[in-house]
Amino acid sequence: METFNDVISEDRPVLVDFFATWCQPCKMMHPVLEQVKAVLGDKIRIIKVDVDKNREVSARYQIQAVPTLMLTRGGQVLWRQSGMVSKTDLLAVLDPFLQ
Repeated sequence: METFNDVISEDRPVLVDFFATWCQPCKMMHPVLEQVKAVLGDKIRIIKVDVDKNREVSARYQIQAVPTLMLTRGGQVLWRQSGMVSKTDLLAVLDPFLQ
């Protein structure tokens, strides 16, 4: 079974969505992430991490608000932001990391 560390250590960028099932902004981010994935395809991997079910990982990355998006490549955190992000803004942030 693939672990969180396996996934974020990939050579391609991995966008991690730290979310909670009770969080309304998290629910609003879901379609945005689907649209971003539709645009970027295999250039990026997007995973969701439920902070209530994955407390150890959430604590390790000091997740204090949801949603928090974190971009990694090769195990390194390249970018992170808490709160809602529009499709346009997220694509603009991700673009330099996909070159």
